[in-house]
Amino acid sequence: MNAQTPRAAAHLNRRRFLRNLGIGLALPAFEAFLPRRLSAAATVGGEALAATTATGAPLRTAFLYFPNGAIPAAWWPNGVGRDFALNRTMQPLEKVRGQFQVFGGLTDNSAVGGVDGGGDHARANGTFLTGVRIKKTPGADFHAGISVDQVMAQHIGLMTPFRSLELSCDSIQKVGSCDTGYACVYQHNLAWSSPTTPMTPEVNPRQLFERLFGSGPRAERQQNLLLRQQEKRSILDFVLNDARDLSRQISGRDQQKLAEYLGSVRDIEQRITRAEQSRAARPQPEADAPAGIPESTTEYVRLMYDMLHLAFQTDSTRVATFMLAGEGSDRTYPEIGISDGHHFLSHHNNRADFIEKVTQIDVWYASQLAYFLDKMAQTKDIDGNSLLHNSQIIYGSGNADGNRHTHVNLPLILAGGGGGTLTPGRYIQHSDQPVANLYLSMLDRIGAKNVTRFGDSTGRLTDV
Repeated sequence: MNAQTPRAAAHLNRRRFLRNLGIGLALPAFEAFLPRRLSAAATVGGEALAATTATGAPLRTAFLYFPNGAIPAAWWPNGVGRDFALNRTMQPLEKVRGQFQVFGGLTDNSAVGGVDGGGDHARANGTFLTGVRIKKTPGADFHAGISVDQVMAQHIGLMTPFRSLELSCDSIQKVGSCDTGYACVYQHNLAWSSPTTPMTPEVNPRQLFERLFGSGPRAERQQNLLLRQQEKRSILDFVLNDARDLSRQISGRDQQKLAEYLGSVRDIEQRITRAEQSRAARPQPEADAPAGIPESTTEYVRLMYDMLHLAFQTDSTRVATFMLAGEGSDRTYPEIGISDGHHFLSHHNNRADFIEKVTQIDVWYASQLAYFLDKMAQTKDIDGNSLLHNSQIIYGSGNADGNRHTHVNLPLILAGGGGGTLTPGRYIQHSDQPVANLYLSMLDRIGAKNVTRFGDSTGRLTDV
């Protein structure tokens, strides 16, 4: 398609950067640089462009994964349809309850046990986005399936600087066996570009920041980072003149948007620097953790959420996965007074004190989700709607009841309005359908309607 087509024109009008040696600071879209009629720029021959909403705004998709299932009695809402009340686990989401829907009755059949015996954590993680049964093979061999996020990336990835982003707040193990003979890669990856190619997630906030805001050859990016660190300068110092020039070209509303955006970048940069300095000042009995990881798990998760928010706001990507922790994670949560490992506690055998601690952990994860969704809801998109309205965001786990290792009736939330194509603000019970049916419906919304089957799907989930 040549540069004169509506598709190319819309792309050029929306892709703006502040540049310097080793820096390419992507910007949100501003009114001054948008087509006069955004909706007209979003169609070619009357057909909506892939990965855009009816208004022409980008449609973002994210898959957010929490480990070890949930306590069902505290997770599921009371009531059905729009007449529902959030249960204890989802209470932190009350502020955005009208912008997500809870799905019951969805199953990951590929994770259910059988001839392979144990390994429910590996199967839960490894099949959650693929719908394909993973293979338990001798040694470190592995074989999964292409994940739904990477199917999306194949269709729309070339429209943005990053085809997709893969994030995690857990350590990454690439070799060896972990869960009763399954290769460790299953528990440490959500995204797969082929059955034998996991997409290793980024766990280091500094590396993610440099990926999002770096430009040019690797040597130039590294040179700029070293210069900033040596001179204690901000990345914004290098693009200040461009930012001032841009500010003179845009409206008052856009000037406010620019100031808020640059403030967010600066805030993230400062938080990463503080984490690096804090870790450098502490004894490191386990020196394998990257220097930019904050000591506080809450700060770590929110820092990664904040960068995902910026990536969506600047249209740096439209597809992302975020594995908050891998299946079987035995992370402790001293910030909420829990010193026992999560996985250990999840095998509670109906002990009331263990159930209470796991519930508190589930609430903590929901609180971090609420932080992210609220930020998405408060950010205006190029069409005047919110980023959350123009998104479809899955939050869930491949384990249902962590104590029993079940994969039926998964704890799942679909947040966002899908650009007006979703019906949030309700609790819907589906009748025992593969979760892959939901993924087919999400693929439709990014323009991949030619995908007629995914994983173990049996059709499209219609009531979304």
